[in-house]
Amino acid sequence: MQSRTPATGRPGRPRSAAADTAILAATRAALVELGWSKLTLGDVATRAKVAKTTLYRRWSGKNELVVDAVAELFDELTLPDRGSLAADIEGVVLQFAAILSHPEAKSGLMAVVAESTRDEALRTRIRESIVDRQKRLVLAGRARAQRRGELPRENDPVEAARTADLIFDVVAGAVVHRALVSDAVVDAQWARDLTQLLLNGLSATSATG
Repeated sequence: MQSRTPATGRPGRPRSAAADTAILAATRAALVELGWSKLTLGDVATRAKVAKTTLYRRWSGKNELVVDAVAELFDELTLPDRGSLAADIEGVVLQFAAILSHPEAKSGLMAVVAESTRDEALRTRIRESIVDRQKRLVLAGRARAQRRGELPRENDPVEAARTADLIFDVVAGAVVHRALVSDAVVDAQWARDLTQLLLNGLSATSATG
């Protein structure tokens, strides 16, 4: 799998998909063993059995490399067809939490998010490589629910996009906060409660509590 980083080598020098795969896998292994603070491009190059210059032709620094390595983990997210919108959401929540439980995801994601608070380019990279790519699940899930008749179809594409952004922010924000900030368990019951809150709203949740 090729990195999302545009090739920066000399013209006529093609990228190697095998090298990209090895580098990103080595980065995740280094995150597990060393953590973000001790990870170096030299260590990654040694683990991937490539020259350091190969890394620098693809990534400008450690932060960008870690973003792409972690982004591959999130690309494993799928939208399960569990028969209903609620069950589908619960399935995605549990998958998301499982990915966040990986040590490389924990250390890598928290570190680059912290770094991005003072680096606008890095913040953009995180949004494009991780956030925007995973919003596809919201769009696919909503379209499936509309086909089932569980949700009405939107006539305004701008409003539809805004709603998709909000749904993603609510779900992703809640899972990241619970799993990484609060370091609490994300189990089937919690996923069910979050889904009920999302679908029914606060008033309905309070009425049934």
